[in-house]
Amino acid sequence: MTVVHPIARAWITTGGTGAQNYDEFADDAEITAIIGTNPHSALGIEMPHRAPESLGKSFLDALPDAVARLTEAKADGSYTPAEQVVVLYRISAPGDEPAYGLFAMVDTDQISTSADEPGLVIRNEDVFIAKVRERVALAEALGHLLSPVLLLQTGRGDELHAALAAATEAAGAPAATDTDQAGRTHAIWLLGPGPEQGELTALAGGGELVVADGNHRSLAAQTGGLPRFLAVVTTPASVAIQPYNRLVSELTATPDELLDRLRAAGAEITPIDNPVEVPATGGTVHLRLPGRGYAVRFPHEQDAGRLENLDHALVERLLLRQALGLDPGDKRITYVGGDYPASWLTGEVDAGRAELAILIAPVTVDDFVAVNLAREKMPRKSTWFTPKARGGLVVAELPR
Repeated sequence: MTVVHPIARAWITTGGTGAQNYDEFADDAEITAIIGTNPHSALGIEMPHRAPESLGKSFLDALPDAVARLTEAKADGSYTPAEQVVVLYRISAPGDEPAYGLFAMVDTDQISTSADEPGLVIRNEDVFIAKVRERVALAEALGHLLSPVLLLQTGRGDELHAALAAATEAAGAPAATDTDQAGRTHAIWLLGPGPEQGELTALAGGGELVVADGNHRSLAAQTGGLPRFLAVVTTPASVAIQPYNRLVSELTATPDELLDRLRAAGAEITPIDNPVEVPATGGTVHLRLPGRGYAVRFPHEQDAGRLENLDHALVERLLLRQALGLDPGDKRITYVGGDYPASWLTGEVDAGRAELAILIAPVTVDDFVAVNLAREKMPRKSTWFTPKARGGLVVAELPR
């Protein structure tokens, strides 16, 4: 029996509601600008306190605004209902191979976070509990889920990829399309009950599923007691891992004190004369401080495993915690995904809006898979998978 199921009652976009997920932004002002330009964007529901007319309210105080926006979107025809469907999903861009996925519901009780916890859905990163609480509150207020968890099918990925490619090719005109900020086209097709739906859900649930994006949303489903959560099951051939960098708005030491503390911890530090970029490979982290840049090679612990010696883990342990005394959840730390180039991060430092940019090479697929198969947790915000599933295209109504 598969752990992937049709959506009992779905609301399918008719256009204009698609959005980046709420956690893809380094600057809250970007969210407000997007909602202002497109009031129908699902961001206005997912991040109600960032909508122009709700600014100044807390997230919880703005929840009635989110409910009102979703109710209006359903009433004005921005969404149309469908029952017992899965949704074929294709992301395409000129010159790139298409990415494929399947919108569906996945059993929450299958989530596993450790080697001794059974389950086919592996959640692989530590999370920020405050964000989880917001997602729980939003789901309870709305009675709907707008942003999917992106799950990577590791057991039958090649079969699923071929099946989804064939299904979308034969499906005719899509039910809706949406264009994201990078110019990629997101297309969806509804697939109702029948043999093809059964075959695809069996393939999608035919092996271990790794949370590639949506760790907070999956934990929110558990915390909120949801029997199933909205997901897009995708394939290894459909995704890539991009850099996930850090920006520190305020240092707890002078730049020279920070460098001295890193040297005292055993780090090798070399000045960078050229523009500071994301390292091409792991093993070295690049720093941008006001007016200067450095390459930092952290010492590895000989007796530690692969996980403890990942660049993201070393940054969290030796730089943020030990050298700066900052908890990873400190508000002075912004986690910046691969959609933002190195020039944007270094520009924030050069403009005085931040005091440190930390540029880290992407986690390799081999490291990601190895950590997950061992049922260990990746450091927070260490894998930026692309392309990401678009929020607001398929909405799952929760049973009352």
